Amino acid sequence: MRGLLFAARSAAVGIALLIAACSGPTATPPPCPTTAPTADQAASILADATAVEIKTNKGSFTIELQPDSAKVATANFVALARCGFYDGLSFHRVIAGFVAQAGDPQTRDDHGDFAGVGTGGPGYHFDVEIPPATTQYRKYMVAMANAMQYDPSSGEILGGTDTNGSQFFVMLDDAPALRPYYSVLGTVVSGTGTVDAIGQLPTTGDPTNVPLDPAIIEAATVQSPPQSS
Repeated sequence: MRGLLFAARSAAVGIALLIAACSGPTATPPPCPTTAPTADQAASILADATAVEIKTNKGSFTIELQPDSAKVATANFVALARCGFYDGLSFHRVIAGFVAQAGDPQTRDDHGDFAGVGTGGPGYHFDVEIPPATTQYRKYMVAMANAMQYDPSSGEILGGTDTNGSQFFVMLDDAPALRPYYSVLGTVVSGTGTVDAIGQLPTTGDPTNVPLDPAIIEAATVQSPPQSS
């Protein structure tokens, strides 16, 4: 019996080693950027990125990138996803029927309601790429959050045009009244049920709207275009 157990353990170890050898080494993520990409760098980054899958503890959803109106913002989003910046962060602001927002690095250590929640970023800011005036924010669209200031009645921009960073939001419904002042990144094309579930989480209510049951990003994975044969 002892010999059989030893043989079984040896076989199990051998299989484990074989699996490890076949899987290869785990790729080390690149360092996170310290500045936003230039236009040339953005083009290079986006040449190898078509979508970003967001895996959360509530399920996964995939954002198909649409960088035509915001190449720098979209490339910055991809670069932050590739370096693992979003891993461990939570959706710190959820307003049912409006938006679910994430990307504050402070939420890596605290998923609750705390002073300054929603004010964190990657350590730099860059210009908001304002989309065309005809842009309407539809359900499941994804855009960059910013701190632009504008007159709510006239729409006149008063300041804060360089406040893009790392935070993004997913639309939970159409918002025809939302001004087109947020750089569009793409649209959720799969996993909309996950987005809906996050959008229905109970929160602390105004003004912070922090989910009481945290929705945590476990991994953000960039998907590349298929290789031509």
